[in-house]
Amino acid sequence: MSVTQSLITLPPDLEPSKIPRHVAVIMDGNGRWAKKRGLPRILGHQRGVDTLKDLLRCCDDWGLEVLTAYAFSTENWGRPRPEVEFLMTLFERVLKHELKEMMEKNVRIRFVGDLTILPDSLQKEIAHAMDETSQNEGIQFNVATNYGSRQEILHACRAIALQVQQGKIEVGDINESLFESHLYTGGVINPDLLIRTSGEMRLSNFLLWQMAYGEMYVTHTLWPDFNRQEFHQALLNYQKRDRRFGKVNDSDN
Repeated sequence: MSVTQSLITLPPDLEPSKIPRHVAVIMDGNGRWAKKRGLPRILGHQRGVDTLKDLLRCCDDWGLEVLTAYAFSTENWGRPRPEVEFLMTLFERVLKHELKEMMEKNVRIRFVGDLTILPDSLQKEIAHAMDETSQNEGIQFNVATNYGSRQEILHACRAIALQVQQGKIEVGDINESLFESHLYTGGVINPDLLIRTSGEMRLSNFLLWQMAYGEMYVTHTLWPDFNRQEFHQALLNYQKRDRRFGKVNDSDN
């Protein structure tokens, strides 16, 4: 039996009760992966999609509840126009091609971010995919597209301020729960673990509010090479963490 085959089910050295409910990923290194091989950057993005698809299947196989992927940031519009256009086309093509399997696997897909400036055809595919999978009860797959966490926080602040202005709520009604409900990720549990590939040590405007007490795991592996073995190592590392959420354990006294 190959290593990959042996990782179809949860590895025995992982404690089921300590599996994170929600994992988020910053999928960094597609372009560098392609460049190292003398290939166009777009082929790195295509390979990255395959990696993401297998990670989603792995999360489902191992019993995770939510996977959130940073697919396209608000800053990514500054990339060369041909690359941006390719990514928009790639997102649309993948949605069309993968919807059947998502339905079969009971995946519920949700796009988070400002979707209003995406190409009309992509917006239609996104709306269709979210509508079709909305009643599925399996793993939730969040795709952060045209997402920026600062923008998200400002959006929530404006929405709440408008409600106060209209007399729908009082200033004293504003609390963390209300604020979170106005984020793009409203209704989704916060990530337990954020994985970033390619060795970069920053959040890059991703889930700034939601990651207040989330654990981070950084690997130098480029995203297209991030496989189940790599994910296994990330979870092993996570399970060694002592998550105190600002509190002190009795053993620390």
